[in-house]
Amino acid sequence: MTNNLETLLTELYVFIDDHVVPPRRSRGRRPRLTDAELVTLAVAQALLGYHSEHRWIRFALVNLRGMFRYLPKQPGYHKRLKAAEPLLSKAILALAEQCPSWFDDTWMTDATPVPCGTSRETVKRSELAGHAGYGYCASHSRFYWGLKLYLVCSGDGMPIMWCLAHPKLGEREVVAALLEHNHHLVRDGQILLADKGFAGKQFQHITTAMGLRLLRPDRRDETYRNGNLGGVRQWIESVNQTLKGQLDLEAHGGRTPTGVLTRIAQRLLAMAAAIWHNWATDVTSKRSLTAYDH
Repeated sequence: MTNNLETLLTELYVFIDDHVVPPRRSRGRRPRLTDAELVTLAVAQALLGYHSEHRWIRFALVNLRGMFRYLPKQPGYHKRLKAAEPLLSKAILALAEQCPSWFDDTWMTDATPVPCGTSRETVKRSELAGHAGYGYCASHSRFYWGLKLYLVCSGDGMPIMWCLAHPKLGEREVVAALLEHNHHLVRDGQILLADKGFAGKQFQHITTAMGLRLLRPDRRDETYRNGNLGGVRQWIESVNQTLKGQLDLEAHGGRTPTGVLTRIAQRLLAMAAAIWHNWATDVTSKRSLTAYDH
């Protein structure tokens, strides 16, 4: 494990323990692995690229004994991690609020596939039936079975809002619901950068009513307004590529709705933690994961 990663995990643990985990008020025996340690352990797993929890716990037992007072076995880690999904989401937002990019005037949004199965038998027997479905990925010209990750982030890739949805649902409807659910985070005059799939009078009306200024590429049948925005649109595409290429978004391994949600939150939190630490250490490329063994 690199020194940079060890520093990140140490600072992340202190931040989570001080600002995210609520004070313990209940009686009884304290857990041997605290919530702050659990979140830190989950981020380390994502940054080091361990898809299998069995392999990760074996690695941690050998290499991370000095950082954690207690390390659970795989079943205990799995159970604790699934129950901690709300805490992971809370930590993402808390880290985002600490970065200068939180005050950016421009947000970006896009959707990317999250495959959950590749065989017909998986589709028939999976617990994700009813939540996942068949969708089409235009960027790779392929069909897939799974979910879609909708992400609203700042210019440096810091996640602001996110959700998972059935791929058959319309992108405008999902993002509109996501913005409405998190309306308290929307600032008046905020620019929302999207692709041409978000064209539509109703979506335009919804974003305007929230105080957002929608900025998207022009369609062929429209008069010139913004052009194709090709260079700017690469920002959000590069964020998706970081999640897929470096944090293995498509290899999440989740088999239940809660499992998939937790593993996606784990990867988003790992990216958020790296961006947060890169701001603190004044790294030029804020979304770079190279220093953390990638």
